[in-house]
Amino acid sequence: MSWLEAIVLGIVQGLTEFLPISSSAHQLVVARLFFDSDGGGSAFTAINQLGTEAAVLVYFWRDITRIIKQWSLSLVGKVDRSDPDARMGWLVIAGTLPIAILGLLFQDWIDSTLRNLWITASMLLIFAIVIAAADMRAKQTKELTQLDTKSGIAFGFWQACALIPGVSRSGGTIAGGLFMGFTREAAARYSFLLAIPAVLASGFFKVIKVAEDDPNPEWGPILIATVIAFVIGYAVISWLMQYISNHDFKVFVIYRVILALVLFGLLAFGVVDAAAPPV
Repeated sequence: MSWLEAIVLGIVQGLTEFLPISSSAHQLVVARLFFDSDGGGSAFTAINQLGTEAAVLVYFWRDITRIIKQWSLSLVGKVDRSDPDARMGWLVIAGTLPIAILGLLFQDWIDSTLRNLWITASMLLIFAIVIAAADMRAKQTKELTQLDTKSGIAFGFWQACALIPGVSRSGGTIAGGLFMGFTREAAARYSFLLAIPAVLASGFFKVIKVAEDDPNPEWGPILIATVIAFVIGYAVISWLMQYISNHDFKVFVIYRVILALVLFGLLAFGVVDAAAPPV
């Protein structure tokens, strides 16, 4: 991977990770269209996501440290497990189980078959419809204080849909939250918290795997892409949390539909290859 490609993909990751438009889809499309590559494969994507996830850790630092503290104290009986922050800790763990289990079961497909651009374009379009339906039906009556184990796990399955490029982690989980009656802000906040264990585990697992498989990995480009993703990702989180308090997701739905149709056209006319180029 060249330095230019790494920088571009870092920018793409930072701009798209938290918006409901699928960062993995954008990385695939940009890499195939402009660099005739697979963007470093799923390993690069997972490691690059550590940058944007670091942005989540910084942005929600007070919430995260409070949740970890109360959850830890609940383990030794110093805080009741019904404490809101202690409960949130348990709910994040429960909500992480679906993506952890499905990610392990379908790891080979995630690394290969599911990175086909026909699938990506289809998911962009299908989940545009899903997000639009969720937005139109949204009652927005529930806050995170009303989140229970059943809803937490349901959020987890919506998040697991993002194992398929084109779905969008934030788009899937926020849509699921809206279907369950949560406000946009509550769904987005839980979406970001829920992603922390999954993204960190996946990213560090890929770091180890890359180090084992390649005696001379290109850590320089990977590192610069991750740092860029962090800086831009932090700005995007800040903007999005303000935006969704007064706006719906219509603009993102329209964008997804247009991108899907453009991608279908590029694939149909052979401008971009659906499958990853040979390494």
